[in-house]
Amino acid sequence: MIHQQKDFTHLVGKLQGLSATQIEAHLGLYAGYVKKLNEIEEKLTKADRAQTNYSYGEYSELKRREAVALNGAYLHQLYFENLTAKPGKMPSALEKALIDSFGSVDFYFKDLKAAASATPGWIVTTYSKVDGKLHNYMMFEHHIGLPVHQDVILALDCWEHAFMIDYGTKKPDYLEAFLKNVDWKVVGERLAA
Repeated sequence: MIHQQKDFTHLVGKLQGLSATQIEAHLGLYAGYVKKLNEIEEKLTKADRAQTNYSYGEYSELKRREAVALNGAYLHQLYFENLTAKPGKMPSALEKALIDSFGSVDFYFKDLKAAASATPGWIVTTYSKVDGKLHNYMMFEHHIGLPVHQDVILALDCWEHAFMIDYGTKKPDYLEAFLKNVDWKVVGERLAA
């Protein structure tokens, strides 16, 4: 399969608190993950599976990094898809699910920000097929920290590349800007699906 980069240039210069320079740089990084994923998958078709082991082997190294590139590409895609220049009201079904899962929408935001402050990687809000509730999970790398049986409904990139141009080390300011641009309609549609 050839993975395609989606076009999110409509976000450049349109988001509250996230500059065109910041978004352009971030889109470049996303493009790199898509390119690297395609490169890894191509190399895997030719890698010698007989020469692999835990210590080292071309196949084993490619397999170890495959999930990094895959999640790096698709978490970024989810991230940009859940941003909009024209955020709307949170759908009532999403609001109800947040209240049922976190006690209140305010506590969901408090939990999301606390988790985001504690990771250099990703925070994903998921719908759990295990308990039917929403959860915020912390991912330290693209491929580490997401429990099984989860559907991602919101992706929040907490890596420094997502905010350093605009905010330096002021991650809390970035989190506020991110929340001003969330497309709650998209998040609600992901939950409904």
